[in-house]
Amino acid sequence: MKFKIFTAIIFLIIFSLNIFINYQVYNELIKDKIVQEDFIVENVYNKELYDVLKLSTNEYFLFTSVDKNLNLEKLDRVKLAFITNKITFLDFLKGFYVQNIFIEKIEKPNSLKEDIYQNIKLQHNTSLNQDLFSALFLAIPISSELRDITNTFGISHLLALSGFHLGLILFFSYWIIYAFYSPLHQKYVPYRNKKFDALVVSGVMIFTYLIFTNVVPSLLRAFVMFVFGLYLLRNNIKIFSFLNLFLVLLIIVALFPKYAFSISLWFSISGVFYILLYVKYFSSLNKYISFLLFNFWIFFALNPIILYFFDVVSYAQLFSAPITLAFILFYPIEIVLHLLEYGYILDKYLLWLFELNFEVKRYITEFYFLMFFLIVSFWAIYKKIAFYVLNSLIVCFNIYVYLIV
Repeated sequence: MKFKIFTAIIFLIIFSLNIFINYQVYNELIKDKIVQEDFIVENVYNKELYDVLKLSTNEYFLFTSVDKNLNLEKLDRVKLAFITNKITFLDFLKGFYVQNIFIEKIEKPNSLKEDIYQNIKLQHNTSLNQDLFSALFLAIPISSELRDITNTFGISHLLALSGFHLGLILFFSYWIIYAFYSPLHQKYVPYRNKKFDALVVSGVMIFTYLIFTNVVPSLLRAFVMFVFGLYLLRNNIKIFSFLNLFLVLLIIVALFPKYAFSISLWFSISGVFYILLYVKYFSSLNKYISFLLFNFWIFFALNPIILYFFDVVSYAQLFSAPITLAFILFYPIEIVLHLLEYGYILDKYLLWLFELNFEVKRYITEFYFLMFFLIVSFWAIYKKIAFYVLNSLIVCFNIYVYLIV
């Protein structure tokens, strides 16, 4: 009990310190009524008469509207002047909208990320494929057109870099490092733990990738879980548990308070939560049956949460599980193809998939049902009867959404 109280106090101190630091940055921002600063264009939302830009610095992000004639693209750099008198601290943490007084594009030498982005664009002839692979490799936000398509197919989770992608990168990088390290290990350091060394080097690589992608919240969750898992592994402590997931969430929010408002982080945490529930109750299943059931169950279990935020319902979403399975091979193959500058090879098949027409319905999960669903989900951690109730809710909800609505 004393350890838990001590841990809670440590997290509270770290969280308070980071809130204080953010508040100092906020005060510095609003100190002047008009602020002029340099930004990177994170995303461009095309509207009929104007464009909305998502702009970021190292400390905060905002949205503003601009004339279409500016022709700005993702990763462009701009100088922006705006009024600060209506920005609250909560707005600062969540991201806020401003009316710009002045905005212009800044010409600067390309960063490595910009060079890679341009290389990806050159390998594809359509904006959809350019957006797809920019998101998959660089965590660059996708266009509204591609977002509509991924929502229709229920595969938005494949484009939002998370533990799934980190796990694939970690898996392949680990075995490549292991293969090269083995002869050196045998010759020079046979007394070391070869597997652990390869895992640490792989961890350094994915940390570099995390920084390179500007610390995407869902990717950060996966990395923190990886580091935490390494620590637990070295100390012979159970790695996969609901408590550890909760601790990872506390670590992330304590270090980065603004991520408490990130939907991608909460989706990522939710995904791992239901994976843990699946493992808890379905671990005795035949491994081949479990392999097939896993993605279907996770998809249907997350549906009530996803449909609270995104109201797209389509029969195409029923293909989400097999597409997710195929992605396990697709992702590393595309990495290799892009490194060899043959990224365009599968473009026509992807475009064929994108152009398939499915009827789309609109449905938003009722708030009270979502609360009840979450309560039963948490209850299922402790009681098997609650897991039966949860599965009944999952079945009834998805039958209602896909067959009745």
